[in-house]
Amino acid sequence: MAKNLLIVESPAKAKTIEKYLGKDFTVKSSFGHIRDLIKNSKDKKAIEVDNNYKVHYEISPAKRKVVSELKSWVKKVDEVWLATDEDREGEAISWHLAKVLNLDVHKTKRIVFREITKPALQKAITAPRLIDLDLVNAQQARRVLDRLVGFELSELLWKKIRGKLSAGRVQSVAVRLVVEKERAIDEFSPQAFFAGTASFLVPNERGGTSKLQAKLYSRESKSKELHIDTVEEAQALLKDCIAAEFTIEDIEVKDSKRRPPAPFTTSTLQQDASHKLYFSVSKTMQVAQRLYEAGHITYMRTDSTNLSQTAMQALEAEIKSSFGPKYYQARSFNNKKGAQEAHEAIRPTNVEKKVVSNNRDEQRLYDLIRKRTLASQMADALLEKTTVTINISSRPNEIFLAKGEVIKFEGFLALYLLHKEEEEEEDDSNSDLLPPMKLGQKLKNENIDATERFSRGPSRYAEASLVKELEKRGIGRPSTYAPTITKIMDPSRGYVTKETREGQERNYRKLSLVQEAAEIKAEELTEKYGTEKNKLFASDLGKQVTDFLMEHFGDIMDYNFTADVEDRLDKVAEGQEQWQKMLDLIYKPFHELVEQTAEDADRVTGERILGKDPKTGHTLLVRIGRYGPLAQIGAPDELGEEEKPQYANLKREQSIETITFEEALELFKLPRNIGSYKGQELEVNAGRYGPYVKFDGKFISLPKGADPISFTYEEAIPLVEARIKEDAPIGHFKDLPITKGAGRFGPFVKWNKLFVSITKGSGFQLETITEAQAVELIEAKLEKEANRYIQKWPDYALNIENGRWGPFIRSGKKSYKLLNAEGKKLTPEEAKEVTVERAIELVEEQGGKVKKPKAKKTTAKKKTTSKKASTKKKTTTKKTK
Repeated sequence: MAKNLLIVESPAKAKTIEKYLGKDFTVKSSFGHIRDLIKNSKDKKAIEVDNNYKVHYEISPAKRKVVSELKSWVKKVDEVWLATDEDREGEAISWHLAKVLNLDVHKTKRIVFREITKPALQKAITAPRLIDLDLVNAQQARRVLDRLVGFELSELLWKKIRGKLSAGRVQSVAVRLVVEKERAIDEFSPQAFFAGTASFLVPNERGGTSKLQAKLYSRESKSKELHIDTVEEAQALLKDCIAAEFTIEDIEVKDSKRRPPAPFTTSTLQQDASHKLYFSVSKTMQVAQRLYEAGHITYMRTDSTNLSQTAMQALEAEIKSSFGPKYYQARSFNNKKGAQEAHEAIRPTNVEKKVVSNNRDEQRLYDLIRKRTLASQMADALLEKTTVTINISSRPNEIFLAKGEVIKFEGFLALYLLHKEEEEEEDDSNSDLLPPMKLGQKLKNENIDATERFSRGPSRYAEASLVKELEKRGIGRPSTYAPTITKIMDPSRGYVTKETREGQERNYRKLSLVQEAAEIKAEELTEKYGTEKNKLFASDLGKQVTDFLMEHFGDIMDYNFTADVEDRLDKVAEGQEQWQKMLDLIYKPFHELVEQTAEDADRVTGERILGKDPKTGHTLLVRIGRYGPLAQIGAPDELGEEEKPQYANLKREQSIETITFEEALELFKLPRNIGSYKGQELEVNAGRYGPYVKFDGKFISLPKGADPISFTYEEAIPLVEARIKEDAPIGHFKDLPITKGAGRFGPFVKWNKLFVSITKGSGFQLETITEAQAVELIEAKLEKEANRYIQKWPDYALNIENGRWGPFIRSGKKSYKLLNAEGKKLTPEEAKEVTVERAIELVEEQGGKVKKPKAKKTTAKKKTTSKKASTKKKTTTKKTK
């Protein structure tokens, strides 16, 4: 029996650590937090504000078995060590474990490490410390403040706006950022201008000509392209160029450097993984957590760019070995204000390892971290930038500039390519080498254009850019960025959505100089603009809640206030401020304001009256309904007893704040009957999931960007015919029809509610698939499905399934690990013995939820009673009241 028990947060981490510590240590997991604040009741509150913020905790129901097992292990060993993560949450978990397991907080050994490697663990074991109560107090202060502020604001929103709304100290400020960006976009009006470009022919060394691309600038300002305000001025420019001479006036060659970025912090990892791997912020942290627990990278919640001396030495050796000595350049980076200097950046634990996982996401993120870390210690890239100034003889105040850039020495760019947002300076250089030229050389123009362009408005936040903004403003810390983003996008809140929206089309003008004919050609072209991919959109409800909070709680919603709270929490963590005193200064004025607002503030209707409906004379208004924003004809106070309001959903891209009277009226043209086809009516309408045409009880989505108001019969028929063809059986299997179609995840065949993908590997095509081929796919799928399930509990939407890496639990659409008490995976045979109760426990221990089975309805037997008895019963009931 091992003499020591080491408790960590996750079973995966426990398994890795146990390999390194040997037989003297048993390593167990707490599966994260084991206690939380109790739920408020009439008899007891979680936080006694008037009793110096006394806090009441309870063991989470899902962790009772874990706690019981840990208590059993504590009795078996000589000493207990706590090794939870090295941050405030980790310190708090250690403190809660000590309290629940009856360990002495002032004596129990606490070890910390930033990487799960044998040397790091051995070093930690030789230098244990005690639980840092200042860190615990900082975590507790944050938890208490967030509970108090969140609960009181949420209850106020229920009274003043509507039920089931929520607010919070950090989340509401994050929503405010998205709302303000949305409004800035709505208010922006693009300004049109013309930009001049030219293509010149330059003789080359081969006896032919090379093209030189150039843009129009003002002679006074070579840093920004010249904007020509009107079409008349653009025409004048081109007319002046007909007989002009174009001469090389200056050739400027400059050497420049591009420096590598710092190693990853939490926020920069989230941003780069978003740009390059298209990971969401939460996915980045989940994958990084697995890499850390497996011992491949250092701790992933950090705001430091420091690297240890040992890591620096390993990086030097790897760079010199792989690239050569001239590619190495030792360097350190300045941390942002308030960063934890003792912590390290996110880096590989063994930089020599290029491959660490068979999991594609894990390997891609590891590769990104490894390359960024190596690049941070590599030499600058050396560039040569050339700027050619071309004189226009007829336009002394304007010039054409041609810019080129070549890499003289790759340096860190040999390994790591920057994303455009990381570039040290923005320019429009060409990456190609410019053709040889000399001063005074005359150039022949191939074409000169003046093209209409439009000023760009503000860009919506993506997850990564919102994290960047939060960090810039000091809102939150590395451990809170991902939870904050996830929280504000929670569909149950309905404040912010992540969407991809098609752009709109607009016309623009292009003027071209036709040199041979000495004339100007004008044409009108079309371009698409405003396409949004995975961007954050503020909903009408998010705007309404933000406005209410801004009106009544300006301090709480102030960006500087939120950042100041983070600084105060840092002081508590450093032992410089007493946590209850800090809470007093923030909470008490806030609580008084909540009570005053509850008393004085009017209830928010969120209605916007647009005018009177010309048909009925009733009020046309827009407001937020149960399922989102809607338009309504008829206010309650102007309708007769038999009259009911008319409703129409707003389109996804429409907003209560910006929709016009005419646009709202258009919505009531739906549903539209556009004719009949094969004896069935065709009806166009818009629903919660977008516009559609209804045919024979089927809902057929309209193409992206299609407007249901103007959608025609001729446009609908191909969609209907395609659906009829799709639904037509291509054959039968076991006397049931087989159909085919194309869905969100590609082509498929359908049989008896079973969907089977037509993969590229099958060699079959959707257009030509035969009955025999479809049957082949179905039989293969059925065989796979038969081997897929080990156990099924349909009432709970709970299964134990075979997976690539062994059996696992699926609850609804989410999957969970199937582990024994030792934290090891179960075999398929062992999985057959798992009870539904144990499966539910495992799901809840991992933070999941299991669907509760519906209670079976029982029909009560009717009792035969006399009229007298019935009357007596009624009378008795009345008296009781």
